[in-house]
Formats: sequence, C-alpha cells, structure tokens
Amino acid sequence: MNKAVKFMKSNYKIILPIVLLAGILLSFNIKQKPDPEKDRILIGLIRYALTQGHYEPQELNDEFSKAVFDDFIDGLDPTRRFFTQEDLKEFSKYEYKIDDQIKNEDLTFYNVVYSRYIRRLQEAKGFYKEILKYPFDFNKDETFDIDYDKKAFPKNEIELIINWQKHLKLITISRLYDKIKDEEDKQKEDANYKMKSFKELEVEAREATLKGMEEIFDRYDDLDETDWFSVYVNSISEEFDPHTTYFAPKVKKKFDIDMAGKLEGIGARLQKKGDYTKVAELISGGPAWRSGELEVGDLILKVAQADGEPLDIIGMRLDDAIEYIKGKKGTEVRLTLKKIDGTIKTISIIRDVVILDETFAKSSIVKKDKRKFAIINLPKFYIDFSEKNFRNSATDMAREIERLKKENVEGLIIDLRNNGGGSLETAIDIAGLFIKDGPVVQVKYREGKPRVRSDRDQRIQWNKPLVILVNELSASASEIFAAAMQDYNRAVIIGSKQTFGKGTVQNILPLNNYYKYSKDLGALKMTIQKFYRVNGGSTQLKGVESDIKLPNRYTYMHIGERDEENPLGWDKIASANYTSWKGYENFDEVVNNSKKRVANNPQFMLIDKNAKWLKEGREDTTVYLKFSEYKKDIEKRNEESKKFKPIYEYHNNLVFTSPKYELPLLEKDSVLADKRNVWHKNLSKDIYVEEALNVLSELKLKNYKTLVKN
Repeated sequence: MNKAVKFMKSNYKIILPIVLLAGILLSFNIKQKPDPEKDRILIGLIRYALTQGHYEPQELNDEFSKAVFDDFIDGLDPTRRFFTQEDLKEFSKYEYKIDDQIKNEDLTFYNVVYSRYIRRLQEAKGFYKEILKYPFDFNKDETFDIDYDKKAFPKNEIELIINWQKHLKLITISRLYDKIKDEEDKQKEDANYKMKSFKELEVEAREATLKGMEEIFDRYDDLDETDWFSVYVNSISEEFDPHTTYFAPKVKKKFDIDMAGKLEGIGARLQKKGDYTKVAELISGGPAWRSGELEVGDLILKVAQADGEPLDIIGMRLDDAIEYIKGKKGTEVRLTLKKIDGTIKTISIIRDVVILDETFAKSSIVKKDKRKFAIINLPKFYIDFSEKNFRNSATDMAREIERLKKENVEGLIIDLRNNGGGSLETAIDIAGLFIKDGPVVQVKYREGKPRVRSDRDQRIQWNKPLVILVNELSASASEIFAAAMQDYNRAVIIGSKQTFGKGTVQNILPLNNYYKYSKDLGALKMTIQKFYRVNGGSTQLKGVESDIKLPNRYTYMHIGERDEENPLGWDKIASANYTSWKGYENFDEVVNNSKKRVANNPQFMLIDKNAKWLKEGREDTTVYLKFSEYKKDIEKRNEESKKFKPIYEYHNNLVFTSPKYELPLLEKDSVLADKRNVWHKNLSKDIYVEEALNVLSELKLKNYKTLVKN
C-alpha cells in the first residue's frame, strides 16, 4: 500500500474536504496582468543591458533557458509546497524556449507559471486551514527532510497535501516544544504551579501555527503581479552573477533609503537559504552588531514584536520576513534563532539606526614581555561626503598611527575581521601608509586593459612590523588592502583559510534613463568591473589566503562568495609593476613557528573540533516529527555543545588599555568609556589576537640602512 493511499485512509476527515475545496478553487479567477506592455519593455531593457554591459555576459541559449526555468520555479516555490510534478511536466515544454522568448519579449512561459502559482496559492489557503483543524499525532514515527534542494516536488495533489501536513506539523512541533519548556520553567520557579496538559498545549501550538499562516497568506494577498514578475526578471539577471539584481520600483526606493543610511531596523543583511532566512552580514555600527548575540550563519525561525506572539517565518519570502524584522527606532524585536551550533536561542534587539562612531577606527595598547604593541580595529572603509568636513578611514588611520608612534609602540595589528569593505579610495590610501609608493589594486572592465590604482605618496608612515587579522567575512575593500600587503610582503596575514571572495564592482542603472516611459521601470544593479591584485590574481571567489590559517567555527562551512549561486570565477591577468618590501629578516621563520604553535595548541584543537561538529550539524537536515524523538534530538545537541564551553571561557591573560590621548576623553564620556571597557574585555578573551601578538613579537626588521634602500 503506497503512502498516499495510507494517508487517505487514516486522514479521510482531512483529505476529503481538501479535495472538494481544490475542485471549487479550480474556478478561481486570476487577476489580469496590469501592464503587459511594461513587462515586455522591461524584459527587452534587461536583456540588452546584461548582454551588452555585464562584465561576463552569458549567451542566451538552451542551457541558459534551462537554468532560468529551474531558478524561476525554485524562486516561486523553494520549499516544494505549491507545484506538483504534473505542473512541472506541463511547464516543461518551455524548458528550452525561454531564451527565444526573452529575445522576442514573449512572456508566455511566465504567464503560464504565474497563473498556476496564483491558483496553487489559493488552494493552499484551504489546505492549511483544514489540516490545522485536527490534532497532530506526535507519537507517530515520522521525519521531515528540510534539505529542499534535494527534495522532489510532490507527484500530484494528494502528495502535495501530505507535504503540507508534514510542513505544518514541523512548525507546530517547534511551538509545542517551546510551550512545554515554558511550562516546565514555570513549575521550577513555583512548585505549586499546575502545568497545562500536553493536549492543551498541542491545541495552543496548532492555533498559533494557524495564526502565523494566516498572516503569511495575508502578505501574499498584498503582493501584486509586479512582485512576482520581479522574481522572473531576477531569475534571468542572477544567471549572470549573484550581485546582478533587478530592483522593482518599490524595492529600489527601499534600497535608496538603505544606502542613505536612514533605514531603521536591526542592521543585518539577510538572505534566503532554502526554507530559512539566514544572517549573511552584520552591518558595522548597527544594533545587531553592537549586541553581539546575532552571528553570520544564524537561521531566523521566528519573529516577535516586543511581548507579542512569535510568528514563524520558515518558508516565508525573504522580502516578507524582512518586513517583520525591521521597524522603527526604539522598538523591540525578538528573534528565535537556530544558532550555527544547532541550538535554539531567543534574543532581543532594540531597533536603531547605524551609529557611525561605532564604525570608526579605534586603537588599544597591550604589553607583551615588557614590550609595547598596539591593535587598530577597523570595522569598515568609511567615507562620508555628506559631511562638510568629512572624516574617512584613511585620515583616521593615519592619525591613530601617529599617536601610537608617540607611545613608542613596536608593532601593529590591524583587525579587519568582519569588515565588509566600503570605499576603494580609502583602502588605497591606507595601503600607502605602509609602503613607499606603487600599485595597490588593478580594476578591469570587460574590455580594455586593466587600470592600475596606485599610492603616489612616497612617505612610509609605519615602517615597523605589521600583522593583519582577517576572517571569512573580511570582504571587498578589506581584501584589496590585505592582498596588497601580502603581495608586497609587508604584513603577515593571519586568520581564516580565506577571506570572503568578493572581487567585483556593481553599478546601479535606473532603467528610465535608457527608455522614455511614463511609468517607473525600476533599476538594474549590474556587475561591470573586477578587482585584481597587484600580482595579477583576482580577489574574486578565492579571496585572500592567510599566511597563517587559524581554525574558527566557520572553517568547514561555505561562508562568502563561494556560498552564492552563479558566482563569477577566479582568473588572473598580468602582474602590475611593483617591488616587494624587503624589510623583514625572519618572515618565513615566524610564519612556520606560528603554524607549529597553532597545531599543538589545545584551544585551537578544540576550536577545530567544534568547527567539524558544526558542519555535521548543518548537514543533518532530518527533523523528527515524533515529539519524544524531537525533544531527545534537541537535548542531545544542547548536551554536546557543553564540551565546547571552554572556547567561550578562554582568557589570554593580556591587559589592553586605551592610548594616552583617549584617556581624558574617557573621563568626560562615560558612554565611550563603557564601550572601550567592553572592547578591551573581549580582546582579553581573544585567542586570535593573542596569536597575532605572538607573531608580531617575533618579527624582526633588517637594519635601518637596508630598509631605506629597499
């Protein structure tokens, strides 16, 4: 007996009304396209811009057609909850015709899929409501695989309903577990507290799931054809590379607000990862960055407004999830997270705007073996032309270095961890603080020779030992600076296996500038340039490989450009004409010493073990739908995580202090003093900074005459 028949026999009370409802909804009227002419114009403009202006244009052929076909279906239904294999069979006649349709501005494929999708959405309203009328059997041995990339679409509408039933059970079991845990906590606090029964809590959890689904489908109802057409257009644009994106008019407005720094929210860039909303980047100076509780790689499961009921956002469109997460300055949002270690945690963030002074360069002084060293933290390569006397990261860095020189600092660490980039100009200027002069980066358009961008100031502001700390989230301008310092042999690069790997430049093209049309056509963000190191290698995809690789929790995960769909590849051009810095006497020896030290360090061994455990957890995509097994699985994971507690309890026994110039400021400004105390406390628990200091203390310079000559 197959599973569909078994399901029908055991769930006839559910299945019969749903099948009848589906029959009624076959007559649902799809609202007509509001402006087919505009859509055709848009397709023509996008095609022309991408084939003529993109850095690496794709040929519109059958292979391209198949990729757009798959991406559009996946973009509409990433969790396999709306389309069936019967639908896909019907759509398949267009599988290798989309390239021709794009060339002819023919929207037949889009119209067929869109119409079916809207109908399936309407049918699903009946599915979830009917399913949630009845209690779930949480004693039944059942699992659900959340690896949707490998999941087949349901064969037919019966399997589709089975899929919905499991999906809703998955959401409900999570709520049920939380409710039972809350009841147990209340009883621990008050022995006289009478816990609610499992049956009562199951009803509450199911009702909460129903409410959450109603909110999600209310948002679906608010979307118009323009929103869905954007999914189709981006299925085309993102075949070129992940950073080439079409912005519909209302999305473009949001983007403009974000770029102007006026967006109020948590300060995080989110991306869709299967059924989940994943934290891709924390914005330096934003509330999430300041709180320190949200991490890149965390999955957001639920969102609650202050003390409100949490809303499950699993399976929700990214744009809709963002609408729930962002909000007015001063309001509270509570996020239920699946941390990268697999544990479930709820955190609270007070929404705010990005605080600029949090992104400014800051320095700290530390003594090691009676010698004085310093660390400069640079969260981003900032510049603000909107200010009359604008400050930027290059002038701030130069000022910090001069202040540190006055305190007789012998060596310097620049901390670029989590620095997502920023101004290319300031990255070039900062590189110039450490080399005499010469090329820093090469920038290339699709055609023509690369343009070499150089430091022309012959002064070396810092000619002492230099170490640069990086991780997988050091991106763009960070990679340009780190790569230049590595190519010149000016600094030891220490940190993750490689940096982020974003070596491309995008430009925003308002489409109405290229076609006179009465309505707003939106904009295209398109990749037009690529960055290359002075040695000729691209920073794209490979990023910058550290001289000394230190294990961290992301070591075995795909974080960065390599985790994107369709990234541009790595390549190499001719080297620029530059002369490496020959100031170190023992560079290779110091690097080898560090590698041996790291390999034998019990703390780094534990971090590496933790990284492998995290990878195993991420690869386990099976969720138990039997409550006892679900609970056991979560508790097992929580128990396993305890053996990695020493990672978070580590202290390096180093004392970090503010430079002398800052001490009077700290006496006047208690808020700044508190921020510095927190930073110094974190530095004293940082094993990566400790190893960077070990390296820095071992680096020896050649004599002064040799340095001047080179």
